[in-house]
Amino acid sequence: MAEDDVVIRRARTDEAEALTELSLRSKQSNGYDEAFMAACRDELTVTGERLAEGEYWVAESGELCGCACLLADPDGRSGEVHAFFIDPAWQRRGVGRLIWQKLLERAMERGLTELHLDADPAAVPFYEAMGFGIVGESPSGSIPGRKLPHMTASVAYLAG
Repeated sequence: MAEDDVVIRRARTDEAEALTELSLRSKQSNGYDEAFMAACRDELTVTGERLAEGEYWVAESGELCGCACLLADPDGRSGEVHAFFIDPAWQRRGVGRLIWQKLLERAMERGLTELHLDADPAAVPFYEAMGFGIVGESPSGSIPGRKLPHMTASVAYLAG
């Protein structure tokens, strides 16, 4: 299917399990072993509560092919890009850029001035291509002692 057959829409609560499985497939496609994936399972599990906390968006083309979440920080000016995953069968086909465009549109509509995220090391090139830069490190929420690149960008810069 072509990129123009992909629809971006809000996630539904009845999709939590399917979104969890998509997230796990996407994460594992970076070459992680079963022990690593087991350690990440809780952090990657999508629940009804998590769907209600932020704006979860899905890419769909007859099947779920990607998802991402935008969480507004308590300051009301910045936000976190969270849970950005593309099904391995859909990677490098433009789905990530489509979801990214929706998150950026929503950030602008909400008046956010900055976005940040903790990136999987394998995803850093994608986020750099979107306009993010590494500004530090954050501890992994799943793996003790593991550090993740912390990335940020101004919404105005991202919007070009």
